[in-house]
Amino acid sequence: MPIPFEIGDIVRLKKQHPCGSHEWEVLRVGADFRLKCLGCGHQVMMARKMVEKNTKGIRKKEGE
Repeated sequence: MPIPFEIGDIVRLKKQHPCGSHEWEVLRVGADFRLKCLGCGHQVMMARKMVEKNTKGIRKKEGE
């Protein structure tokens, strides 16, 4: 069963981005995800399977 991701969630991944951040904001959900690094603002597209495999934790965006 797929993990319930929502737009605006903050995802902590196992490996860090080269800028040093582990946290990413979910901008798009579907078969592919668009993630934005919270350290430097870089955006990437990743397959759902890869995001689910590498996720250590999910938290809702502040203010919700």
